[in-house]
Amino acid sequence: MTTNLLLMLIIGLFAGTMGAILGIGGGMLVTPILTIALGLDIKYAIGAGIIVVIATSSGATIAFLKDEMLNLRVAMFLEIATTLGAVAGAALNGVIPKSILYILFSLLVLNSSWKMIKKLRPAAGQQALPDVQSDYLATKLRLNGNYYDKALHRDISYQVRNVPGGFLMMLVAGLASGLLGIGSGAFKVIAMDNIMQMPLKPSSATSNLMMGVTAAASATVYFFNGTILPQIAVPLAVGVVFGATLGSRIMQHLQPKVIRLIFIPILLYLGVQMFLKGFGVNI
Repeated sequence: MTTNLLLMLIIGLFAGTMGAILGIGGGMLVTPILTIALGLDIKYAIGAGIIVVIATSSGATIAFLKDEMLNLRVAMFLEIATTLGAVAGAALNGVIPKSILYILFSLLVLNSSWKMIKKLRPAAGQQALPDVQSDYLATKLRLNGNYYDKALHRDISYQVRNVPGGFLMMLVAGLASGLLGIGSGAFKVIAMDNIMQMPLKPSSATSNLMMGVTAAASATVYFFNGTILPQIAVPLAVGVVFGATLGSRIMQHLQPKVIRLIFIPILLYLGVQMFLKGFGVNI
């Protein structure tokens, strides 16, 4: 019992730290660990993953809010799209063959991975993005922001662009979540970093906040259908909160290039996994 408790705490600490750094919530890290390494039934692993996402969001958001790293206006605006997409996805569930959806979404993720790889090359693009011009909607909705980069030791102001494209991407993220039951943290970071041209750090921080809002809405369903096991979820959540707090501090001292180097393999894994699922192969 004590060994299992300690193991859950360690897994939670790892997932919370990585989830806060990358803006992916930690659920997509915990689920394969619980199922593949520990042999837990997938339905209970998914339930635990939902709690992990909420705990990661709670632990990281407090630190990011204090340091003014996340963009609240962008988060609330894009959350509208995610919610609409999730509702539409739930309504369309079973109408469109899931194999086709997995392949289409995988191609989107793999394309975004390639764009992130290209961003590794130009060093100048990792800083303030001075050439990015705000569009009309971003100015009207006051989505532009600034933050203090602890790795560069200076304030960075950034302009948000292609707001409609980011909104559309979040609709896609919601659809993916509603239709396929997958986490949308990676899609959120893609929408802000690749499409809206926000710097990676506020993109990751803002994604952490958004995922907690999304996961909280579905946690009630998992709780009442009995797929959240307290003996697993509670120690995981404790470890995740500490890990997320630690991860939010570490992230602010990392160069964006380092974050991308960690994030790209995860995106590639997610893309390949979804592509193979489209052909009935599970990894």
